Amino acid sequence: MTHITVIENEWIVLPDGRRLATRIWIPAGTGPFPVILEYLPYRKRDATASRDQTTHGVFAAAGYACVRVDIAGTGDSDGVFDDEYSQQELSDGEAVLAWISCQDWCDANIGMIGISWGGFNGLQLAYRQPPALRAVVSVASTTDRYADDIHFMGGCLLSDNVNWAGQMFAYNSRPPDPLLRSDWREVWQERMENLPFMAADWLAHPNRDAFWKHGSVCEDYARIKVPVLATTGWADAYVNAPSQLAAHLNGPAKALMGPWEHRYAHMSKLGASDFHSEVLGWFDRWLKAEENGAEDLPDYRVFMQEHFDPTQANKPRKGRWIAEQRWPSPNVTPRMLWLGNNGLSDRAENAQLNVSTAADVGQASGVFCPGMRIDNELAGDQSGDDARSVCFDLPLDASMELLGRAVLKIAFTVDQPAAQIVARLCDVSADGVSQRISYRAFNLSHHAGHDRPETLVPGQRYEVEFALNECAHHLRAGHRLRLALSNSYWPIVWPAPVRTNVMLDLAGCALTLPVRSVIEEIDPCAPGAPQLGPTSHNETLRAADARVSTVTQADGTIVQETFDDFGATRDPDHGMEVGSHVTTRYSIHPDDPVTACFQSAWNFAFRRKDWQVEINTENAMTCDTQNFYLHRKLRATEGATRTEVLTKEWSQTIPRGHL
Repeated sequence: MTHITVIENEWIVLPDGRRLATRIWIPAGTGPFPVILEYLPYRKRDATASRDQTTHGVFAAAGYACVRVDIAGTGDSDGVFDDEYSQQELSDGEAVLAWISCQDWCDANIGMIGISWGGFNGLQLAYRQPPALRAVVSVASTTDRYADDIHFMGGCLLSDNVNWAGQMFAYNSRPPDPLLRSDWREVWQERMENLPFMAADWLAHPNRDAFWKHGSVCEDYARIKVPVLATTGWADAYVNAPSQLAAHLNGPAKALMGPWEHRYAHMSKLGASDFHSEVLGWFDRWLKAEENGAEDLPDYRVFMQEHFDPTQANKPRKGRWIAEQRWPSPNVTPRMLWLGNNGLSDRAENAQLNVSTAADVGQASGVFCPGMRIDNELAGDQSGDDARSVCFDLPLDASMELLGRAVLKIAFTVDQPAAQIVARLCDVSADGVSQRISYRAFNLSHHAGHDRPETLVPGQRYEVEFALNECAHHLRAGHRLRLALSNSYWPIVWPAPVRTNVMLDLAGCALTLPVRSVIEEIDPCAPGAPQLGPTSHNETLRAADARVSTVTQADGTIVQETFDDFGATRDPDHGMEVGSHVTTRYSIHPDDPVTACFQSAWNFAFRRKDWQVEINTENAMTCDTQNFYLHRKLRATEGATRTEVLTKEWSQTIPRGHL
């Protein structure tokens, strides 16, 4: 590690003259070397610097040059940020790849790695087929930006649409480092004045139109020619992409699903694993041409979970590693069960059953994407939400193993022009603890397709079929498999405008399970224990902390508040001190869906000697039966006296349409 050369900042000059800020690790020895690129909007100088050292520092020690680039308009880079995965971002990414390939330390073999944003744009750039890109490791990503991201699920609005937009609003308001840019104040001012109102921009596209098809690699899987290793964990939100990529890509593609949350596996709080060896094994095969057998790995390596008495706080998972050599697998067969008044059974029932639940069902849902806060993010015991839902149970005399996506088919009528259904698949232990296996929300106005929603006609019979999220779960004998149906799942899913009666025609309602049965298991090629590697050498100035509370107000409104203090640190290499914290507030009255309200407030503080800036942002979203109302505010100050640099507010109204 001592012989690695780290270039703290290098400028990549784009064809139009804009410069992107880059941190580079050059291995010991004589090059040229294969290169690993990570391309993010999260600030290489401070925000991801500690994490980057735990990844790129290790990869450089293994003989890879590593390049970490700030996307235009973020970190220390030139330009104005316009949107996630925009044409500008991806075109710039192609230029970055071309620049790297021309450097004398690059041997023209480049791989991309990234989690979430970097996992997305790695796939998206592979889709565009730049000649220098030879392999991808994509962590916690998606193949379909409409179906499987933080915006919509099954055509329903996710509250994370405004939550994540508020987080990016705060992130993108941060200034460049004055040590790297003498024009930092002008650049900072321009950024803040031109921050896109992404919550409103995304909400203005409630259907699967061209806006979402851009960057969705499922539009043509065949365009991805390079080898792809896709991975994440069951506690993450992005569980569907790895198996989809393994099933649909024509080139070498492998899927790896662990117990992890939305973090690189070596940093997981739910069972850390040897992420480095997985990445290096993949890139050694495709960038160094080593015959290490990576192409012979099972298509789908999976941590098969079991019941572990879930809590919203972080705790280890229970389960075992399994693998399927080919995916889709002949070891997984569909089993159809019909919904009836007495639970799930092998025979259809000629009866009706109404689903009409309170707006606050979902209090044990956890957050949409665990791993982005300090703690208290996970789905807890679902039994309280089950008690307020319509449930269909299947007692198990023998164990059952699920691998894949369960599919729910319902026939129904409604009494309102807009309605939604939320399906949860749960493992209920003998003592009644209900653990969520999978779930999915569906906007019933989208019964004909997510690109052509229709206003529902009360009393008219409709049919719809949709897949729940990917799962791998072993249910023990003596447990019950439960399907729980509700009209809401707050605060993850934003509710329909009025409480709705969804009358099920049970003769047309069935659940198809992906049941796994194996005579003899193959070697799961499970990842090992995490390697000991570089750790952050930052000085801790304030420890991280987290709190969560849920209270019922006098009028019955349910209020959930979270506070996450990410602490404050000082980087001894360049002296910058950074601290941040965020508060979120979700509130709703059980009897009135349009009381749904989201609020968040972010704070960032930066300091180095006499230089000091602070940014405070606020975000809010409310609604009525016709519209969504979004508001945000930014206040930036400079110096110890907090002299105002900019205060600005934005408001926008977006029609609900079919939401």
